[in-house]
Amino acid sequence: MADPEPPGDGRATTRRTTSRAPGTLRLGTIAGADVLVSSSWFVVAALIAVVTAPRVEQVEPGLGPLAYVAGFAFAVVLYLSVLLHEASHAVMAKRYGFPISSITLHFLGGMTQIEAEATKPRQEFAIAVVGPLTSIAVGIAALGLWFVVPGGLLGLAVEGLAFANLLVGVLNLVPGLPLDGGRVLKAAVWGATHDAHRGTIAAGWGGRVTAVLVLLWPWALEPLFGEPPRPLDFVLAFVVALFLWSGATAAIASARMRRRLPRLVARDLARRALEVPAELPLAEAVRRAQDARAGSIVTVTSAGSPVGLVNEAALLATPEDRRPWVATSTVARTLEDGLRLPASLSGEELVRAISRTPAAEYLLVEPDGAVFGVLSTADVDRAFRETPH
Repeated sequence: MADPEPPGDGRATTRRTTSRAPGTLRLGTIAGADVLVSSSWFVVAALIAVVTAPRVEQVEPGLGPLAYVAGFAFAVVLYLSVLLHEASHAVMAKRYGFPISSITLHFLGGMTQIEAEATKPRQEFAIAVVGPLTSIAVGIAALGLWFVVPGGLLGLAVEGLAFANLLVGVLNLVPGLPLDGGRVLKAAVWGATHDAHRGTIAAGWGGRVTAVLVLLWPWALEPLFGEPPRPLDFVLAFVVALFLWSGATAAIASARMRRRLPRLVARDLARRALEVPAELPLAEAVRRAQDARAGSIVTVTSAGSPVGLVNEAALLATPEDRRPWVATSTVARTLEDGLRLPASLSGEELVRAISRTPAAEYLLVEPDGAVFGVLSTADVDRAFRETPH
């Protein structure tokens, strides 16, 4: 079903997450991904049972409360076809080598969490279009079975399965995010313009237009079909429209933000670093940094290996009359994993690197291990804010 674009970082990181979202139940794995059921699924399953029960009574009179059990069973079968839709996304993404963290069934269908971005339009297209095509194939197969299965509950289930899957398949091809058709549109615009972000923005606007049309749909029921809208029609239209609008807006905002990221280059933002012995008095380290016009101080061992970064806030918090009597290492953060970054980082790689290990400063090093400079998170934030939209 709909696969929202990832906000901010996106859809993805390259690391596999093992944590499970709260309020979900794990059923198993498909293509190496956890299959989760959200607690909201039980709400929609109950609604399907209530809505289906009268029809079940027509087909099999006298069932009584068992009609709701049959309706719930139909909800389970229906969502198994949704799971097949999502599994097709996962298998196709896996084929391209993208890791999958989870497949989640929820109130509005399902979501496949792919932990990597497509690098080519054809990858985006293939991963997106295979889901709706799978639903349409299931719908056609169920429609074929409808002509041969006996009536009763089985015939009703096959009929509902055919209608639901054909509807899901066709609607998911609507060209607007966060629907699969939006990702198909994104791939088309991306291929034509060679700009993935422009494709996302175009598909996001398609999603917004779709949301407005869904919101207006109840008012069209009477002119088109001669049936006045029910209160439930307005509620469902609002919920679906809100989902579409939120997903489309998040995708547009993410694309606009990520358009600016390539202009963030670690080398350009680095502060000149002064290397000093860890035991050097802080006052002397500051004096040397001022003479060298260095923006940061790195503590090193007697062999010259970097071991710490002087924290600017800790330095400023140390009174000047105490600085001659304290070692520079007392205001330095030890260079743990994640605080040494390649000086060649830029764009989204840079943002992901500093997001993995939040800190105020990072040591930038050359491929041979030599110190290039120090990157301040504040400088990155400032550069991003000042980058033209």
